[in-house]
Amino acid sequence: MQSNNEIIDSPIGWVADHIHRYAATNGEDGHIWRGVTCLLLTTTGRKSGMQHRTALIYGRFDNDYVIVASKGGHPTNPLWYANIEANPEVTLQVAADVFLATATTITEGADYDRAWKVMADIWPDYAVYQTKTTRRIPLVRLHRK
Repeated sequence: MQSNNEIIDSPIGWVADHIHRYAATNGEDGHIWRGVTCLLLTTTGRKSGMQHRTALIYGRFDNDYVIVASKGGHPTNPLWYANIEANPEVTLQVAADVFLATATTITEGADYDRAWKVMADIWPDYAVYQTKTTRRIPLVRLHRK
């Protein structure tokens, strides 16, 4: 489906600016954002087949990375999450390190609770976002290939 290697960055202005600074400086400007660590996630569009990139806060979960599909407490999941549900093979950039990873949703139970605590400790607003929506906000584990 994809015709070239073009990456489409988030259409949200401040996120696109963050991505551009991050990519241009190999993470020197952007890996740390508002005091927390961020990565760049590139997914394959489930409909278009195009590459889509966004910047997200991350934490560590065992030897993997974990991200939150919060969308600020919106009633629906972010589009990047729908893309990884359709195709879990992603590209990550963590600071200057760019690598392939497999994304899996952490479901119920102790792993979810532990990962949620890790992420809420990093960004306390996640707990606020959960109160704004009836959906259980997904947590995504990213495992380096």
